[in-house]
Amino acid sequence: MDTSTTITPLGGDVYEIDTRMAGYSGITAGYLILSDRPCLVEPGTAGSAPVVRQALTELGVGPADLATVVVTHIHLDHAGGVGDIAEMYPGAEVVAHEKGARHLASPERLMRSARMVFGDRLDTLFGELKPTDAQRIRAVEDVGVIDLGGGRRLESHYSPGHAKHHVGLVDSQTGDLYVGDAAGIYIPETADVKPATPPPDFDLDTALKSLDRFRALQPQRLLFAHYGPVAEVADTLDRSAEELKIWVDTVRNARDEGMDLDHAVAAVVERTKERYAVTSDDIDPELAAKYELLSSTQSNVAGIMHALNWNE
Repeated sequence: MDTSTTITPLGGDVYEIDTRMAGYSGITAGYLILSDRPCLVEPGTAGSAPVVRQALTELGVGPADLATVVVTHIHLDHAGGVGDIAEMYPGAEVVAHEKGARHLASPERLMRSARMVFGDRLDTLFGELKPTDAQRIRAVEDVGVIDLGGGRRLESHYSPGHAKHHVGLVDSQTGDLYVGDAAGIYIPETADVKPATPPPDFDLDTALKSLDRFRALQPQRLLFAHYGPVAEVADTLDRSAEELKIWVDTVRNARDEGMDLDHAVAAVVERTKERYAVTSDDIDPELAAKYELLSSTQSNVAGIMHALNWNE
């Protein structure tokens, strides 16, 4: 495969790596913190592992140098490459929330579930999550600390709502907050913020509380896995909460009117089409298609439907 890399320095010894998910550029980012104890945040998919390895090599991080691999949650676009990266960097500790850590050691159930959702597309989009030796995995609880060396630390903060095994990560030196998917999808080309609410874990109240937790941390910058750095912290978190409420309100109304999933999706598209520049007529339709592949409207509406039905 093509392992050409796009590496963007973000300051503070932080480097954004385009992991080239499914061959697309600008869809999923990993981040290398090149501290005394180098740390990779969000390795991406199994298919991305050769790209990530090439990027780390270019940044001077060899097989014996990587100290830690951290994932915000275990969905395959974020953590599918953990097993491959663990093999490539045998000294690296793997850190995940306790509700997800066991699936990195024994991924069979996770892979079965993913294959039911994605079918044959799973291999193209993500690849196979390989198991990681359980002795190399450290599970963190609601708050955990990753030592970056030199007094620098990465602190994890439990932030469910998108997934039960989700954490945000704050860099003590830069004030960066790695938001995973808890604040949704950020589209840098248009500055749109869209929800990420797939089944089965999405819960509106929990997701909003996680956003409140992020605000209280007062980060200097948000680093999105999808995609990139955002300096407008308060406005972006507010927009994320607003979009969640609008989507849930629209799906609830559609369900109350007896609509099925397809009609609920159509209702969301109709209500939100003017809210996102990415879906306007003067934007390259391939851009919208790329992000629809990553976080489809149908999947997000299905997650909201599931939550509404579960909570009644």
